[in-house]
Amino acid sequence: MPSLASSPVGRFAPSPSGPLHFGSLVAALASYLQVKSSQGQWLVRIEDIDEPRTQAGAADLILRSLEQFGLLWDGPIWYQSQRKARYQAIFDQLYQQGLLYGCDCPRKAIAAMGGLYDGHCRHRQLNPKHPKSLAWRLRGSSAATEFDDLILGKQQLEPAFCREDYIIKRRDGLFAYQLVVVVDDMAQGVTEVIRGADLLTMTTRQQRLFALLGAAAPRYGHIPLASSTPGQKLSKQNHAPALDASQAVPLLLQALQYLGQTTPAELQSASVSELIDFAISNWRLERVPKQTEILLN
Repeated sequence: MPSLASSPVGRFAPSPSGPLHFGSLVAALASYLQVKSSQGQWLVRIEDIDEPRTQAGAADLILRSLEQFGLLWDGPIWYQSQRKARYQAIFDQLYQQGLLYGCDCPRKAIAAMGGLYDGHCRHRQLNPKHPKSLAWRLRGSSAATEFDDLILGKQQLEPAFCREDYIIKRRDGLFAYQLVVVVDDMAQGVTEVIRGADLLTMTTRQQRLFALLGAAAPRYGHIPLASSTPGQKLSKQNHAPALDASQAVPLLLQALQYLGQTTPAELQSASVSELIDFAISNWRLERVPKQTEILLN
C-alpha cells in the first residue's frame, strides 16, 4: 500500500447488514471522489466483524451496487471476519502494555452512571482467564478533545466522552469497531477517511489508538447525514430503501447535489461512467455543506 508520502488512500467500509441505500451512496461517492480527484487509491473493506448483524448475501449485493454506480475499487476486498488473528495480536500487545482491563459492569449500571462509563473496574484486576465473561476496555484518560475536520473545520468534542475507557473487545468475544477500524486503516495505509457525521465523535478515540500503535492517523472529514426526519438518519435499521440500479444516473445526480457539487443539465442523459468522470474532474470538497444533517425532501 502507498505510504503517507505518496498518493492518497481512501476507503469505504460498509457493514453487510443489508443492501446499500441513498445514505450509503452519498458516503461512498464522497469518499471515492475525494481520493480519485487526487489520483489516489480507493479501497473497499467489508466490516463483517459483528457476525450477529451480518446478513447472508449482503456483501455481494453491496459490491454489485458499487459496480453498477460506477464506484470501482482498487486492490482486493478485505473482510474483517478473515482478520481475527491480527486483531487478537494487537489486543495482546495492548494488554501486555497495561492499557487494557476487564469489566463486568452490566448496561444497567452504566446507564446509572449517566451513560458514560466511570472506570469502575479500572483497578479491580478481574480474572483474565475467563475472557468471555468480561468486556475489555482501553484506558482513555489522555484522549484529546479536538481535531481539525477536512469539511467541518476545528471540532471540539465533549471531554468526558473523549476520556471514557471504551470497549475494544466485547464480553461475547467479538472485537469492537473502535479497535478493528484502526487496525485495518493502519494496515491498508489509509491516509484520509471521508465518512458520515454520526462517526465524528469517535475521531479523537481513533486518533489516540493510532498513536498508541505507533502509526499516523488518517485525516478525517465528515459529511452530513441524510435523514428522513430530524435526528433519524437513513439506515438499514430504519428500513431505508435499497438503491435501484435502473435509476443510477438520477440517484448519482441527487447525491452530487446533496454534496454541494454543481452538475450541468446535460448530464441527465449521460452514462454512469461519463457522470463519474465528470464528478471526479469537478469535485470540490469545500462545497460540501458544513453541517451534520440534511433532511431529504
